[in-house]
Amino acid sequence: MNKRLENALSYVFIVIGALLASFSVVCILIPNDAIDYGTAGISIIISKLTGFNLSLCVICLFLPFWIAGIRIIGIRFGIKSLVGSVVYTVGLAIFEKVPFELNTEHFLAVVFGGAILGLGLAIILRFGGCIDGSEIIANIIINAISKRTGKNYGMTYILLGFNACVYMATFVLINRNAALMSLLVYVVATSVITNVTDHFDSVKQVTIITKEPEKLIREIKDELNKTCTYMESCGVIAGKNTTLICYISYFELSTMKEIISRNKGTFSTVSTIDEILR
Repeated sequence: MNKRLENALSYVFIVIGALLASFSVVCILIPNDAIDYGTAGISIIISKLTGFNLSLCVICLFLPFWIAGIRIIGIRFGIKSLVGSVVYTVGLAIFEKVPFELNTEHFLAVVFGGAILGLGLAIILRFGGCIDGSEIIANIIINAISKRTGKNYGMTYILLGFNACVYMATFVLINRNAALMSLLVYVVATSVITNVTDHFDSVKQVTIITKEPEKLIREIKDELNKTCTYMESCGVIAGKNTTLICYISYFELSTMKEIISRNKGTFSTVSTIDEILR
């Protein structure tokens, strides 16, 4: 029952986060000459240049990445991401019809809007969802590199490169002010996301202490295609046990938690790894 309640609450928070993000984009950022980042930012650029419906642009651009994300990250991530994306898209359509105006300076409005956007996206990421294709692209690229090289990397530089292209497009296709305001949105929003999710774009180290490592190792390999470092250890009270160390991405964390919850008698910690030296 607790597991079902926890799962249901995760969807509730994803809905809240998606509504916060859509409110910020439509009611604060776009009226103040700023746009979102990632694939949502590309959708806004397309909508501004062509006059196409913004909600339609967002969902059409996100769907291909969502399908790819299911194949790489898993069906649980896919369901939560779809829920978040649908609510975000519906929220865009609804808030476009809401007469809301923030009567303040553009700079203050953009900072406030970026903070709300960051909070909404952070809530979605925190509870295992995603409404932007750039994170999915980065995760797919990281998975492909990891499979080819056997090494773990964070998503930071891929996301920075992707969003740099978005803002250069904004600078060229819209105007300089929109590009600068949008860059400010990115700085504020990512600062909020980083604090709420503890650097979601970095590599996560999961340390598991268990007396029955074989089943855990097999499930981690089967469901995440990851390997573990295996060390014999000893607790003062528990006695002899095994310590497993595994490196995963933030989007794989929910699957790892599910694996650990199925294996009783374990003690686990999650740490953020800023840099891996080789």
